[in-house]
Amino acid sequence: MTPAPGPGSDPSTAVGPGRRTDDDVVGEARWPMVGAVLAAMVLTILLPDADRLGPQWLLPLIEGVLLVAVVAGDPGRINRRSRWLRALSIVLVSVLVLGALWATVQLIDDLIHGGAVTNSASELLEDGTIVWVSNNIAFALLYWELDGGGAAARAHQLPTHYGFAFPQQLNPRIGSPDWRPRFIDYLYLGFTNATAFSPTDVMPLVPWAKIAMAVQSLVSLGILGLVIARAVNVFA
Repeated sequence: MTPAPGPGSDPSTAVGPGRRTDDDVVGEARWPMVGAVLAAMVLTILLPDADRLGPQWLLPLIEGVLLVAVVAGDPGRINRRSRWLRALSIVLVSVLVLGALWATVQLIDDLIHGGAVTNSASELLEDGTIVWVSNNIAFALLYWELDGGGAAARAHQLPTHYGFAFPQQLNPRIGSPDWRPRFIDYLYLGFTNATAFSPTDVMPLVPWAKIAMAVQSLVSLGILGLVIARAVNVFA
């Protein structure tokens, strides 16, 4: 008989019949997610002051503290199921998305009302590229964190419902028997959605996934359309 969780224990980490313990599970590597967050932090620092939410150090500091806490709680491979770790990870991703969307709004406002950055085609293209890439990284992390309950839950094969349908899930014969999506798959999903403005090989299945992909597509369309049009006008 499996012992019931004791007082104060986290039910999400309780081991039930047929479930493996955290030590028995080989989760995906942590470093791709860490690399993406660090890249987003650097891009935030490179943004013009007018497009950044708060002082230059504010968002990178918040993101850095949250990242250290998440990595310290589950270093190496992502296989520990914990409510507080998942909460911290969701807050980290939310801060990244908020910062990227804020920069997008400020950039579009500059483009519409003729901000200082719009006087130089090179500066405009540089600023637009930073904002566009920041959005793609932020949304990739959002998809990765929310799909199927997060990376740890996917590693334990706990999800019964997913937010996205990958080709390997729709046709198991084209992937390995133990295949599951990893961060690189969500990063690819984010970049293809931002360039095609629609799903490509990965289908959104639930409302939050459809809304998130629609928002990312609109953001990407707005950035690319307005930045390129304005840059061409400046060059002319």
